[in-house]
Amino acid sequence: MEELTRSDQLLNRRKEVIANGVGVFNTATVQDAKGAIIIDADGRELIDFAGGIGVVNAGHCPEPVVAAIREQAGKFLHTSFNVVTYEPYIELCEELIKILPHGNKTKAMLVSTGAEAVENAIKIARQATKRPAIICYTGAYHGRTMMAMSLTSKVSYKYNCGPFAPEVYRLPFPNIYRYRGARDEATFVKDELKRLRESALNLVDINSVAAIILEPIQGEGGFNPIPQKYLEGLRAFCDDHGIMLIMDEVQSGFCRTGHWASWQHYGVQPDLSTYAKSMGSGLPIAAVLGRAEVMDAAAAGSIGGTYIGSPVCCAAALATIKYMKEVDLNQRAKEVGATIMSRLKNLMQVCPEIGDVRGIGAMIGVEFVLNGDPRQPHAEICAKIVKGCAENGLIMLSAGTHKNIIRILSPLVITQEQLDKGLSILENEIKKASNR
Repeated sequence: MEELTRSDQLLNRRKEVIANGVGVFNTATVQDAKGAIIIDADGRELIDFAGGIGVVNAGHCPEPVVAAIREQAGKFLHTSFNVVTYEPYIELCEELIKILPHGNKTKAMLVSTGAEAVENAIKIARQATKRPAIICYTGAYHGRTMMAMSLTSKVSYKYNCGPFAPEVYRLPFPNIYRYRGARDEATFVKDELKRLRESALNLVDINSVAAIILEPIQGEGGFNPIPQKYLEGLRAFCDDHGIMLIMDEVQSGFCRTGHWASWQHYGVQPDLSTYAKSMGSGLPIAAVLGRAEVMDAAAAGSIGGTYIGSPVCCAAALATIKYMKEVDLNQRAKEVGATIMSRLKNLMQVCPEIGDVRGIGAMIGVEFVLNGDPRQPHAEICAKIVKGCAENGLIMLSAGTHKNIIRILSPLVITQEQLDKGLSILENEIKKASNR
């Protein structure tokens, strides 16, 4: 009988004690990680194109962040910011306001996770407008707490979890690749903005809508960037009706797109925005930022919680931002993204199963379809590619409602050699899965 590897043993132990509802997106294991490399339980070196689902833009264990964590851990671990005020929380909010300004005056609050940030942003918007309803989009992913899950689109995340939060209404996301058909982009966007305006007549009383929430670049939904003119039209629609525009930047923030937030790429400013993931290099910290008058509409004690902005996590986030600035990670994201886009676009010429390669900066997705038809998702090939990459030392993730999209979320500190090697593995597995 073949002896089990340490990775197999670890996965078997997981099955014995961990609830089945905790997803297994990839069967890799880890005993050590640095930069863009993970060493698994058997000592095998893996190139990381998943980045902890977009959490380690600054790489695994960046030394200045590790040092900051150690230093803060030696001072105090927890007091609760509600009870005893500490400087790291304030300093981090000051830094966030500098890099992510929302109008003339911005305020911030900290929590632990992206889902919490979304929950609090909704509460703030409702208090600011005195309205109950929220509009969201198909393909959206906003988390798995109850309000966030209600906003999340993918039904398979929600089986037998209802009833869900009321006063949530959903519009089709303006997915150009899937739904444009024969129309040019301008006509498609014009039609989708008409649909948005008609929602005031056939979806919900617009005077009861507190906020519209969206990801400018959908993450779990398939790395779908929103069209520029649609986002501009959405901003105008919200202004016309006194609606708060919330942008969820949890996966797209902190240099992933070559900007601190993807809304800066578009030049369209939200009233509120949410962040997490790569903000803390792996430690659980998240933020809500917004126009000061909107943020201050929330009543004292109505937002936050016990672990709002752990001092250790604040120290990690401050060190992460400083490090990102020092190595100019926004510029590096553009370089990484250009390499990925060029190589995968070239691969489209020989692999017709690739329907689309899209993204902004280093947030890039590859969609697989049958017969060149955007409405015929090819999930089977995607699963083969992820499995084949894992067997050859590359950690990948899929995405999309039909799991037919490969998403690339490599640490942005990845070396050119590691990036090229990882892309070669990916290219080979795509060709193999498509019999090219």
